[in-house]
Amino acid sequence: MAGQSRIISWSKFLVLVIAVVLFVFPFLLLIINSFKENQVITSDPLGLPSAFRWDNYVSAFTKMGYVSAFGNSLLITITAVVLIALLAAMTAHFFVRHKSRLNQYLFFLMVSAMIIPFQAIMIPLVKIYGSLNLLDNKWSLIYMYIGFGSPLAVFIYHGFIKSIPLELEEAALMDGCGRIQTFFKIVLPVLLPTSVTITVLNVLWIWNDFLLPSLVLTSSEQRTLPLSTFYFYGTYTVDYGPLMAGLVLTLLPVLLVYMFAQKYIIQGVMQGSIK
Repeated sequence: MAGQSRIISWSKFLVLVIAVVLFVFPFLLLIINSFKENQVITSDPLGLPSAFRWDNYVSAFTKMGYVSAFGNSLLITITAVVLIALLAAMTAHFFVRHKSRLNQYLFFLMVSAMIIPFQAIMIPLVKIYGSLNLLDNKWSLIYMYIGFGSPLAVFIYHGFIKSIPLELEEAALMDGCGRIQTFFKIVLPVLLPTSVTITVLNVLWIWNDFLLPSLVLTSSEQRTLPLSTFYFYGTYTVDYGPLMAGLVLTLLPVLLVYMFAQKYIIQGVMQGSIK
């Protein structure tokens, strides 16, 4: 029995090591190639660089307009994520606590919107917003993110709010709190684990999104970090070295935030699973 359990433990360990290698290898390959010249990248993409070219990062930082693009990405991501979490929580709470046929219909209509692929509506969407002169505007993009991100958030919040005892809100109302105060002081703090999960999902989606910003934002001053990496694609050539460096610079802020906040993120997810 001891030998069998040892074999099982080593098998699990081996599977975990293989999974880690498969997940980490593409990122390590990206970092290694970000220090190479174009000729070396195309001829030997898996090899180590003979000399580290830090000028790839200098070139990427300059050509991308990194400071401006980083500011745009940060503004769009934070604003959209906060509004998605707040508005979705309020909407889901209203659907749960005010049961009616209309609310059930609206909830199922919102959830069914997740089935529609974005590619099916992106051309009419851009055409309509273009006719209204709402393209090339960060706030239009944020508005779209709220629309596309809210259905899933409402669905997740809806299931969690149903597990919250109604007596908590009734006690707050009896103590003199209004409905808005009850939501922000009682319900919203209880939803913190779910809010952490939704925040992580939306940050990863919005920060790394390329397709929707490429359709909405056209001027260089409005571009986000993923859009700025397109500067390295020429008509007939691709500047691979600075491109790899630009991708590393794009991913770095999210990785740093996760490294410093992973304790709270994991704690929030675990509390949500216990609930």
